[in-house]
Amino acid sequence: METALYLIPVTLGDTAIESVLPSYNKEVILNIRHFIVEDIRSARRFLKKIEREIDIDTLQFYPLNKHTSPEDISGYLKPLLNGESMGVISEAGCPAVADPGADVVAIAQRKNLKVVPLVGPSSIILSVMGSGFNGQSFAFHGYLPIEPAERAKRLKVLEQRIYGESQTQLFIETPYRNNKMVDDILLNCRPQTKLCIAANITCEGEYIKTRTVKEWQGKVPDLAKIPCIFLLYQ
Repeated sequence: METALYLIPVTLGDTAIESVLPSYNKEVILNIRHFIVEDIRSARRFLKKIEREIDIDTLQFYPLNKHTSPEDISGYLKPLLNGESMGVISEAGCPAVADPGADVVAIAQRKNLKVVPLVGPSSIILSVMGSGFNGQSFAFHGYLPIEPAERAKRLKVLEQRIYGESQTQLFIETPYRNNKMVDDILLNCRPQTKLCIAANITCEGEYIKTRTVKEWQGKVPDLAKIPCIFLLYQ
């Protein structure tokens, strides 16, 4: 196995490993002893899910979150500089995509270290695939403003991009605020604008449905506590 910083995708929920991750990923993971992780507990659970017999206590974990300084991150890469492969694990999905792992990759690239992204589920890509929207031009915006007036303003700006640039717009919300997000979309977007709600992707109860804003009125399921991505297009 080539010495590198391996970006290791994680299942998006309680999904069987073999249904979303290739067997090659397991081979790579079992040859790594140093992991940069968004959450140590969830990373340990994921590794045990990959291989029940893995000796977790022989592994080294380096926490990565919004409080981790660039100096700490740079220091985390010492094993890689010394010729040992390392892995990056986020809480769900693909590391470095809407994820603090991007900071690790940026430093590795500046140090001219080899970076290898492994194949795995990305809710962003899968939702675009399932929406029927433009897959050649799309933008992911993370979280929109919480304050109602600012959110309404932001939704209208994104809607302008849909019609002016034919660009698909994607964003997310904290699960307990999903229902409010849909209410705001239906209130502020044009009746003919298309909304795709993609929920529980790759998991039990997966739901990917595209309708116009007008067609969604009165037909939106309860989305509280469900991981969702919202997509808008013309």
